[in-house]
Amino acid sequence: MSHKVEILNKEWLTHNVMQLKLERPKGFDYKAGMAIEATLDETGFEDKWSPFTMTSLPTQDELEFTIKVYPDHEGLTLALSKLNEGESFLITDPFDTFKNKGPAIFIAGGTGVTPFIALLRQLEVDDEIGGSQLFFANKKEKDIFMAEEFTQMLGKNFVNVLSEEDKKPYLHGIIDKDFLKEHVDNFDQPFYLCGPSGFADDIGGYLKELGSGEDLVNMSL
Repeated sequence: MSHKVEILNKEWLTHNVMQLKLERPKGFDYKAGMAIEATLDETGFEDKWSPFTMTSLPTQDELEFTIKVYPDHEGLTLALSKLNEGESFLITDPFDTFKNKGPAIFIAGGTGVTPFIALLRQLEVDDEIGGSQLFFANKKEKDIFMAEEFTQMLGKNFVNVLSEEDKKPYLHGIIDKDFLKEHVDNFDQPFYLCGPSGFADDIGGYLKELGSGEDLVNMSL
């Protein structure tokens, strides 16, 4: 089933990441970590559905999505970025992606962090964020978004890693097996992985080599 949703607010968080707040359809129930597919209600987009995770909490009146825009692709994200407040697009009913398994280590590449936003917010609301950590990998400082909220939730357990800039207070390099050995103390706990193509598979492989069980490494369902 699809729903036509109106854009209530649009904000650019970085040069290529926008946050949309939308009206919430009646009876639209979901859990933190769930996603939808979206498209434009226009000719030419009938078969161009793409998945996006809600970054809002299930208790909120509005839906929120945090979306990276790819201007070179001439695809859905670029088309969505051209919509303004008061305009609408289509979303499906929600479906499972990541399930909340309590405190964990979250490892994200770029906008791969978006599925984790609602999970972390829910853990904080439930007072269960515990010793959770977020390793957020980006190319440059300008690519980091929501740093203030992540810091408020996680303190020093919010760790930024930049691959193309070496500047304090961020770590420099990539998240590989050696990085994990140096920065993770306990591999017997849940890990959530999401990022660009190959990111989660590579890191999942490293984690298993370092002793994490199959049931502890969570990728998108």
